[in-house]
Amino acid sequence: MPSFHNGAVEIAYLDEGEGDPIVLVHGFASSKNVNWVYPAWVSELKKDGRRVIALDNRGHGDSVKLYDASQYDIAMMANDVLALLDHLDLERADVMGYSLGSRMTAVLALSQPRRLRSAILGGIGIGMIEGGGPGENVAAALEAPSLEAVTDPVGRTFRAFADQTRSDRRALAACLRGSRRLMTADEAAGIAVPVLIAVGTADEIAGSAQALGKIIPGSEVLDIPHRDHMRAVGDKVYKAGVLDFLSRQD
Repeated sequence: MPSFHNGAVEIAYLDEGEGDPIVLVHGFASSKNVNWVYPAWVSELKKDGRRVIALDNRGHGDSVKLYDASQYDIAMMANDVLALLDHLDLERADVMGYSLGSRMTAVLALSQPRRLRSAILGGIGIGMIEGGGPGENVAAALEAPSLEAVTDPVGRTFRAFADQTRSDRRALAACLRGSRRLMTADEAAGIAVPVLIAVGTADEIAGSAQALGKIIPGSEVLDIPHRDHMRAVGDKVYKAGVLDFLSRQD
């Protein structure tokens, strides 16, 4: 698996296929494989004639594990994506995130609009601005001695997911505490690249996609029917909507 360094931080990534490049940025406690390879996103996008690049965020997957929350500032994490574009000599790419990855993508869309042909924000709605979702309850669940010791239902969900993906739970707790800065409504309103917001209609973590869509100028909203935060990722409606959106970008 190839990797590169952004400063002292080693980031693992995959780079497959040929065509217009798209960078995939996974969610909290996930990885490039769990979020994008296993649900067939990489194969579907390659089949659509695209070069598919996906990284493991710092603290996740095969990338370096850091235990200082200050090393997970959301802008710092977003900069890892920018550094990957630079490493691959890519001037511009579509970028699709999911959940935490979408918050990173939104930071890039705002700060580096010339580098993004479009931004796809999966698994995040108005929660990007208003908060909600995993908080200190999840960090505590990740640090608990066992899943059985966790009583908070949201904490249990994320702890079980972290155990299933064999993640470094201490690194994830640091990531959660360090990456929680929200985007303001004024910042979101300043995003000028084409945006697709895709959220499951049963997602209780992301917040309203429609509410976020009203703030980001010209954005499109895709409802993923009957899917919650965890199960929306591989949905065929999500995939079809993304491929349609990408086909309409210049």
